Amino acid sequence: MERKAMADLIAWKNSKNRKPLLLYGARQVGKTYLVKEFGNKYFEDVIYVNFETNDIIGKIIDENISPEYIIKNLELAFDKKINKDSTLIFFDEIQKNTRALTSLKYFCEDAPDYYVIGAGSLLGVHINTKELSFPVGKVDFLTIYPLSFEEFLINNNCSLLASKIQECFDLNKAMPELLHNKALELYYDYLAIGGMPEVVQEFINTNSLVGAIDYQKDIIESYKNDITKYSDPSNAPKIISTFDSIPIQLAKDNKKFQYKLVQKGGTSTIFGDSINWLVNAGIVNQCIKTKIGVPLKMYEELDSFKLYMNDVGLLTNLSEFPIYLIKNREAVNETMIGMLTENYVASSLKYNNLNLNYWKNDYDSEVDFILQSEKGLIIPLEVKTSNNTKSRSLNNYMQEFKPKYGIRLSSKNFGFKNNIKSVPLYAAFCINKNSLDK
Repeated sequence: MERKAMADLIAWKNSKNRKPLLLYGARQVGKTYLVKEFGNKYFEDVIYVNFETNDIIGKIIDENISPEYIIKNLELAFDKKINKDSTLIFFDEIQKNTRALTSLKYFCEDAPDYYVIGAGSLLGVHINTKELSFPVGKVDFLTIYPLSFEEFLINNNCSLLASKIQECFDLNKAMPELLHNKALELYYDYLAIGGMPEVVQEFINTNSLVGAIDYQKDIIESYKNDITKYSDPSNAPKIISTFDSIPIQLAKDNKKFQYKLVQKGGTSTIFGDSINWLVNAGIVNQCIKTKIGVPLKMYEELDSFKLYMNDVGLLTNLSEFPIYLIKNREAVNETMIGMLTENYVASSLKYNNLNLNYWKNDYDSEVDFILQSEKGLIIPLEVKTSNNTKSRSLNNYMQEFKPKYGIRLSSKNFGFKNNIKSVPLYAAFCINKNSLDK
């Protein structure tokens, strides 16, 4: 399965200032597969240690975390020579071994020529709860997300279509109608399937939406098992309740997270830690309300936010959304399909390392996403589920703040009118910090 993150791994390998690399990402997004594939393609050998299953190596590292000691014992354990120029050392589920994570500091300082990667499904949770001694400033970072729609196309033998979408976005020219309709149909498939690699692979193998659903259920169950296994026992039921409430939250016209929808009388005091756990685990993405100013980060209103699932397919499954309604959109309430659409856009923006913010004034005008470009431009982005693109909120925003332009994502083709850039929903993957400046 082709992943764009492979290019990031290659760039890391070729960097003169390379440090040990830590991979973040939720469970089942493909971290292990990606690193193993990277190792097999670009190294002569891979030393793979999974700290959930390999107690022997864990005990060795517990004794001594100097790179020299670790390398010598890895060579003995695997009966092979570790060459600093051609061997990749991969520590998987590294959060299970505190000393292994700390050792990355010493690989950086004392053995920088060795290629070392650490990964963990709940690395963010353990680090943010201070359970691990983190090697500050001694590691590089890479976050792995579910497959973007672009990657979905590439792995579905639609690479040329993905390239055509990017070309039309860059030149702001309309897609040929036949290709536009084909891209829309594949986009609606993606709303149901999402980007979890195992789910996408099942769809590719069987060309069946139904067959992929069981894999989604397994992933959701694995998330809940992780919550039960790795969170504080007193907090686990709260985290699961918060997780289960996400479809209910997003189905409301006002998608601001409401604690009372998790539990009657719920407050931030009761459920704040639960939200932080889900965010740090990479299971949800948080979109924070902001006032308008540069940088946006300084104008965020942290007590007002929305929560989106890390993958739109998992939201479709968690909400028990009938797949046939995604394919027959005239038969479904626009708010219902709207929550999937917004979640898809949030995941697409997050994949491209854009911060998630939204804007709302005191008069019920609300813009779904507010983006900041590389050069500091503030661009409003509105999401529509269909060809109906009338919007009082975006018009009000444009009149009040007079941005260079606005973006409207909908099922319409590319275009530009009244200072609004029309972008088809399937082209959300094209939006990044650099593209906003063009």
